[in-house]
Amino acid sequence: MPLVKVMDRRLVVIPKELYDKLSLNSGDYLEVDIVSGKLVYSPKTLVDRDPWYWSAEGQKRMKESFDDVKEGRVKRFKSAQALIKDLNR
Repeated sequence: MPLVKVMDRRLVVIPKELYDKLSLNSGDYLEVDIVSGKLVYSPKTLVDRDPWYWSAEGQKRMKESFDDVKEGRVKRFKSAQALIKDLNR
């Protein structure tokens, strides 16, 4: 098991063999947690915010959707196939 040292400013260098095993790249994000008294690093992918969702049009459409749900203007389906069949009518 590789040994690492905590350096100034709490920096820790990930050993190359582990870095390569996880296919990490410079700039990747890692989530850090304490599990059973040990630091656990897990690679994470961040998702960019959808620009359409935050646009005026996107916000208008989302409000309409939420209003439809509140007013009961929705359909319920027992399966994905039933939904697809309804969409294809």
